[in-house]
Amino acid sequence: MRRTALLLLALLSAAPAGAQERPFGTLREQAEVRQQWLRLRLDRVLPRLMREHGVAMWIVPMREYNEDPVFSSLVSPTTMAARRRTIYVFCDRGGERGVERVAIGGSTQGGLYRVVRDPGAQVGTAGTTRRPAEPYGPDQWKLLAPVVEACDPRTIAVNVSATHAFSDGLTVGEWEGLQGAIPPRYRDRVVRRELLPLQLIEERLPEQVARYVEMQRVVHDIISTAFSERVIRPGETRTEDVVWWMRQRVNDLGLGTWFQPSVDVQRAGVEMGDSINPVIRRGDVLHCDFGITALGLNTDTQHMGYVLRPGETDAPAGLRAALARGNRLQDILLEEMRPGRTGNQVLAAARVRMRSEGIDGTIYTHPIGAHGHGAGPLIGLWDRQEGVPGRGDVALRPNTWFSIELQATTPVPEWNGRPVRMGLEEEARLDESGARHWVLRRQERFHLVR
Repeated sequence: MRRTALLLLALLSAAPAGAQERPFGTLREQAEVRQQWLRLRLDRVLPRLMREHGVAMWIVPMREYNEDPVFSSLVSPTTMAARRRTIYVFCDRGGERGVERVAIGGSTQGGLYRVVRDPGAQVGTAGTTRRPAEPYGPDQWKLLAPVVEACDPRTIAVNVSATHAFSDGLTVGEWEGLQGAIPPRYRDRVVRRELLPLQLIEERLPEQVARYVEMQRVVHDIISTAFSERVIRPGETRTEDVVWWMRQRVNDLGLGTWFQPSVDVQRAGVEMGDSINPVIRRGDVLHCDFGITALGLNTDTQHMGYVLRPGETDAPAGLRAALARGNRLQDILLEEMRPGRTGNQVLAAARVRMRSEGIDGTIYTHPIGAHGHGAGPLIGLWDRQEGVPGRGDVALRPNTWFSIELQATTPVPEWNGRPVRMGLEEEARLDESGARHWVLRRQERFHLVR
């Protein structure tokens, strides 16, 4: 009886310890951090971008569960969806007064917006609270006209773009309502400024960097454990076992992810491209694609592993050389990523240098941050190495983050000259001055399974 009681006590005492393993704090603590970031973004970044793009007023209407892509960059972390219909309006009142923020529908977002309501709305009870009725239906648009008149804007920006999904949030139904609501004398002042929402989503705050570094450490630690004997037993463990270990570890840490991880194998003398969930063997080269979500931010990382054969203490020299060539391609790309250049210009310059050094590779780098495949310039796609029309024609900017994603293919002597692909992906950032840095560090040695 005593033994049973002691075992039960041990299990009960162990449970809270696991539940408290929160690398970024409680949900409440994370929300407080994200709210501070939102305030800085609205105070510091939004006015600058509106003026840079010649926008005196920006109107962003949306309905519940059909939110504009810019929505999450405008609202508090506790706001999961638009409220019925919410019309966000931003009016630039000049350098001293700044940009006024108005919400027609929805809440103040922690005191960051002035909420407009119908002054004659009936008062009713919702739950245990008495409050005025919220704007609803076609009548809500009537509240917009006075806001426009009071701002008297020279230009009114709306989110319409044939190129950028992040800038194309204005639905047809909302556009029809908006057209009728804008006073007639302002209708010819409506303009498209597709870079405004794109860059508001894209730009990262310097205050976010330290937390993002912490996220990268978590990612590297998870991959390091996944690609080790703590998770993999050669001859028994399958690739999907590793995938689900990673997913479970993310869940146990109270984190999320924006895509299902993947683990694949390259094996000497065997084409593994069509293999589904193979058993991992000694001598295999491993590759993973893995990301986490925390604090409203996302990561995207690809690393390489090697399963040691009996008597080996490191990967064969040919494989290490192949990884080094992948690192060299990373160097080339990062050196070419200068603010002011378009993604297509960076891609072209990097590929010229890549070929001149005899590297067989492809580049498909993307912005990252608020989204995994984030807002901003694309630097190639894996199947578009000649450039990406439209999305690759956007210029790089300071205070942005990128997933440096690419692959280099190198013949390996120990594999009878068979080419081995090094698929690498690591987060880098352009700081306020435009200088380039790895967010944490890149992989320069294989993860080893002993």
